[in-house]
Amino acid sequence: MIRLRDTLSAELRELPDDRPISLYVCGITPYDSGHLGHAFSFVQADTLVRVLRWLGRDVQYVQNVTDVDDSILRRAREIGVDWRQLGNEELARHLREMGRLFVRHPTDFVRATEAIPDIRQMIAELLERDRAYVNGGSVFFRVGAAPHFGELSKLDRDAMLEICARQDDADLDDPRKEDPLDVALWKAWSGDQSEPRWASAWGSGRPGWTIECAAINRRFLGAQIDLHGGGSDLIFPHHETEIAMVEAATGARPFVRTWVHTGMVNFAGQKMAKSVGNLVLVADVLERFGPEILRLHLLSHHYRADWEYVEEDLRKAADYLDRLRSRLESPASNGDGVADEFRSALEDDFDLPRALAALEQASGATARRLATVLGLHPEALA
Repeated sequence: MIRLRDTLSAELRELPDDRPISLYVCGITPYDSGHLGHAFSFVQADTLVRVLRWLGRDVQYVQNVTDVDDSILRRAREIGVDWRQLGNEELARHLREMGRLFVRHPTDFVRATEAIPDIRQMIAELLERDRAYVNGGSVFFRVGAAPHFGELSKLDRDAMLEICARQDDADLDDPRKEDPLDVALWKAWSGDQSEPRWASAWGSGRPGWTIECAAINRRFLGAQIDLHGGGSDLIFPHHETEIAMVEAATGARPFVRTWVHTGMVNFAGQKMAKSVGNLVLVADVLERFGPEILRLHLLSHHYRADWEYVEEDLRKAADYLDRLRSRLESPASNGDGVADEFRSALEDDFDLPRALAALEQASGATARRLATVLGLHPEALA
């Protein structure tokens, strides 16, 4: 029985064994090149799904694409292209890179622009319940009406305001908001013909960020889900607000039974981020080291751990793969014991470093089978 550490309770939670497991992972906003922080999150999620299915579990895995967003619109204006073209090109690049890393497609891969009817419906429900309000053609979610707001992040109001002020679409000073922490559900059209807009009962506009995940989650997985993943930088405000929105709209609690957040990838002492400029791009590492080495490098860190990018660690991953290749065609030895340790590591909070240590003791058919579980491409290792 696999157990995962829930971010909200800080406890190990067993996954249900009487039904398929529902998993939602926050996807990309396709406006620029992907970096190792993105790859770490998606490779870890892909491997978790592989492991769950290897353990005999059915998984419905949903991932969104934030293909309409302030960041996309701003970047499109900067380089003089249509926002749809930019999003399509960057999404295609992301999918190529993930494909090279042997990341499988989710069960459902949903663009925000495909979920506009679901988003409008949820906004209408929040308005009916007085959890949202309209001002100037925009709709805002009332954070103060959410009785459990802050339970996930454990932050006080001052810390929340500080984080929100650093967001790409920081709008703390928007005079239309009753509370600076209130979140835009629907953004009124600015009148700029280059910007996207959809009709609504509140006027033309486009959805805010968090409401898209809330609406997609409910449409594909229901009011309550088993697992919700994403980077730990999404805990606040994104996931904190998503909890409040879904629970307010559905009346079901808890929205998520187990939150699984991946750690941050740092470079030069800071979290890897476009705003900082300390990026290590997926494309560059793939070009220099190849997909097998990069995937293994990303799997060598526990999913919850923050870690520092050091190029020497990629060379260590290359050495590990060389040793593994040499054992794949060797006669199997101690196969059952190694496989038991490998499985035990994965059932214990998805401990991939410990599972890789067990894999290093395997050979022959056992090594090939266990390497495949982790998505270490068997043909590339042969």
